Amino acid sequence: MFKNLEELIKIIRQRKESSLEASYTKKLLGDKKLNIEKVKEEISELIDAIDKNSNKVHESADVLYHLMVLLEANDIKIEDVMDELKKRQK
Repeated sequence: MFKNLEELIKIIRQRKESSLEASYTKKLLGDKKLNIEKVKEEISELIDAIDKNSNKVHESADVLYHLMVLLEANDIKIEDVMDELKKRQK
């Protein structure tokens, strides 16, 4: 189940190091303002989808993708986030 998420993280990291300027991921990685705006937009769309009880999975996937790109663009490793969550378990 989490293999897809691991693959997404791997692809985002590859795009970060690549010279493929045509990549949407690369564009987001290189434009902090755009990246933040997209995360805000996608979260808003997810909240709207939840309110309307439609497209919740699609919008959730968008939020996860854009959040993963935002984290990676700002050198926040998902592994560190997961470690932090583990520390918070009671």
